[in-house]
Amino acid sequence: MLDDWLAEFRHPFEGVRVVGHRWSAASHQLKDFLGRNQVPYQWLDVEVSDDARTMVEAAGHGAGLPLVVLPDGGVMQAPSIAEVAARIGMSDKAELPYYDLVVVGAGPAGLAAAVYGASEGLHTLLVEAEAPGGQAGMSSHIENYLGFPSGLSGGDLARRGLTQARRLGAEILTPQEVTALRVADGYKILTLANGDEVNARSLLLSSGVSYRRLTAPGVDQFTGAGIYYGAAMSEAASVAGEDIYIVGGANSAGQAAVFFSAHARTVTILARGDSLEDAMSQYLVERIHATRNIKVAVRSEVAGVGGTDRLQSITIRDIKTGEEQTVPATAMFIFIGAIPRTDWLDGVVARDEHGFILTGPDLNGPDLEGWPADRHPHLLEGSVPGVFAAGDVRHGSVKRVASAVGEGSVAVMFIHRYLSDS
Repeated sequence: MLDDWLAEFRHPFEGVRVVGHRWSAASHQLKDFLGRNQVPYQWLDVEVSDDARTMVEAAGHGAGLPLVVLPDGGVMQAPSIAEVAARIGMSDKAELPYYDLVVVGAGPAGLAAAVYGASEGLHTLLVEAEAPGGQAGMSSHIENYLGFPSGLSGGDLARRGLTQARRLGAEILTPQEVTALRVADGYKILTLANGDEVNARSLLLSSGVSYRRLTAPGVDQFTGAGIYYGAAMSEAASVAGEDIYIVGGANSAGQAAVFFSAHARTVTILARGDSLEDAMSQYLVERIHATRNIKVAVRSEVAGVGGTDRLQSITIRDIKTGEEQTVPATAMFIFIGAIPRTDWLDGVVARDEHGFILTGPDLNGPDLEGWPADRHPHLLEGSVPGVFAAGDVRHGSVKRVASAVGEGSVAVMFIHRYLSDS
């Protein structure tokens, strides 16, 4: 009798439940936020789930979507990300008035710096605007990271790094954005989006980069409603049995194509180059060619997209001939390069013409006007003493997870030198 009961019993889900519909940009953003922050949640689509419709009816006429149903029974209607984060216990306020080290950005470089800084006795604060892991955290499978012969997902890497940093004593603020920096009496004073200020003796900038936007006609209209930037793994179940498109020809695009090939009927990569080998690691190229339902269209670009309330078609242009064809599509994932998140540093820290932070030997005379120290900047130090940069946001960095982790850990060594000399 017990075996019969176990075979049929389904324990009710007791975590966060999100009620919305697939083509809602707000629903997608909320699912993506919860997933990337390792918060267990259950997705209920009002178009296919009776339970979802019952919850909407219970919330009352005109209830705003998405609904967020909390484990304690509370219901939030069309909440902001910040409101959800506060209700589920995520912290966006610093506990101390000042810190030895503040790390801005919890990608691989920032996580490594938080781990090493906290482990070596520095009062360390890690501030992340979206979710730990950065762009690497959105990778479905990283196969070339040392020590993981079978590979690991970016989400796993972020979760392990965050757990390690917390265990060693680092304080984590997420989601929280830094909006300004000023320097006074040697302290780096950071202004947060909620108006609070945090004082730091040293600062590591590891805020990474954000995906470059595709400018083809119609793309902005359907972003979040069939068009997504990054892997958007929260949408994997939704594309089951469909024909989807990946825009881009580098490693992130290749990893996404392999991941979605296990769900979608076909995955087509649209790459501007003459071949995938131009910008993609060989192990990924071989995996893609060996996957039967992945197609590759080189010398191709998106000329436009169409639809009503969601993405329904893509117009593809042959770069060489100019010929165009329009194909039906329900999902498109974009990976066309990235730009740094450094506008808030304007006028304070020297950057190159693209916004990447200049450090060490890349700094020249004009960049160091007003440099007060009687020494040259350390290898990863910027144009302000005590302000360091690591990872993708740094000028000349190697865009690989292992190198970002290395830079984040090495930066702490230079930070110790700076703190001991100041």
